[in-house]
Amino acid sequence: MTKTKKITTIGMLSAVAYLFTLIGHFIPISFTDFLRYDPKDAIIVLAGLSIGPVSAFVISVIVAFLELVTISTTGLIGFAMNIISSAAFACIASLVYAKFKSIRGAVAGLVLSSAATVILMLLWNYLVTPLYMGVPREAVASMLVPVFLPFNVIKCCLNSALVMLIYKPCVQAMRRVGLMGRARAVKEENDAPQKKQYSPHPISVLISIWVIAVMIALFVTLKN
Repeated sequence: MTKTKKITTIGMLSAVAYLFTLIGHFIPISFTDFLRYDPKDAIIVLAGLSIGPVSAFVISVIVAFLELVTISTTGLIGFAMNIISSAAFACIASLVYAKFKSIRGAVAGLVLSSAATVILMLLWNYLVTPLYMGVPREAVASMLVPVFLPFNVIKCCLNSALVMLIYKPCVQAMRRVGLMGRARAVKEENDAPQKKQYSPHPISVLISIWVIAVMIALFVTLKN
């Protein structure tokens, strides 16, 4: 991929990720005013799997900055939180996939990145949330398990499932418009024929839909 094409792809995916952030404001999955499900990380992971972890980090910063100057109400702390959360999720997943370019590598990357992001955000919320909420650290600590933990688990699982659903079609679309020099789609272990390379993987689709259904059910249960 040429430098110009890579910059163009990063710009396009940044715009799409920001659009997904705006769409997230209309998705009724939230625990508090500042804990709201945001599907943009799925697009950032898509960028990481397609063009590398560095690009995923760059897009994380760009989108976080766009949020800061447009819709964010959490200031610089929220800006930093957005970068840490998105970059951890996307970069870890894409680093694992870079080593193991297969459906198993993609799934393993998403599982590891989800676990790391959940742990990292629990630590971040414990250390930083008291500063901008203006509440005692003990109050935030009491929210870690009942609020922050399930929110981040649901968010990461939903975004992981979304990645598995959209990755192949999106990579195919980017190739068709010339935004990718060569395919980096998930490669099946049995080396499927080229003409079927981008056909949806039935098991991945079914698992992704199941994960989405379970996470929505978990959210509804916790809210009630």
